Amino acid sequence: MVDLSSYEKLPISFYKNPDVVTIARQLVGKFLFTNIGGKLTAGKIVETEAYNGRDDRACHAFQKRTPRTEVMYAEGGRAYVYLCYGIHHLFNIVTNKEGLADAVLVRAVEPVIGIDIMQDRRGEKVKSHKLTAGPGTLTQALGITRSFDKVSLLEDQIWVAESHDEEIQIGVDRRVGVDYAGEDAKLPWRFFIEGNEFVSVKKRNP
Repeated sequence: MVDLSSYEKLPISFYKNPDVVTIARQLVGKFLFTNIGGKLTAGKIVETEAYNGRDDRACHAFQKRTPRTEVMYAEGGRAYVYLCYGIHHLFNIVTNKEGLADAVLVRAVEPVIGIDIMQDRRGEKVKSHKLTAGPGTLTQALGITRSFDKVSLLEDQIWVAESHDEEIQIGVDRRVGVDYAGEDAKLPWRFFIEGNEFVSVKKRNP
């Protein structure tokens, strides 16, 4: 039995903060949990990216509202999960108040609970530091699929918690894979734990 007494689920007020960049930074060091059929897994969030739905050209919701992005317009505290290239599920956290379409992409976690379950879900022998070092691999390891889209993070299927932990040094960089966004691609909206082996991309030159 896993002792969860040291973990406290984040309240709705955390997700309703109007500054998505602040939330993306604050999520680093928190813990992402899933409970699927009684199989509990969790990882420390070590890398995130912020997206602003109103004036960020890298955001899915920028100047368009589609069935896929509809959940981004919900009140903060829900999961936004989509397929990338038809292969990888990517997990995002909707933030801010209803109608504004802000979200944080979780890019990497460090395995903490249920590591054997994560290995089984990956279906292959991978080096430990590659198990969840990327937005597509972490969802596979934690069992996150499109079925989690729109699910509340205040319930018991998927949630984020905080715990007393060691001090961390947070690095800042531009986001990954958004070169199409012009000047917005240069925004320093990626946050990560300095020196953590599970961070998916090393810090790049500006």
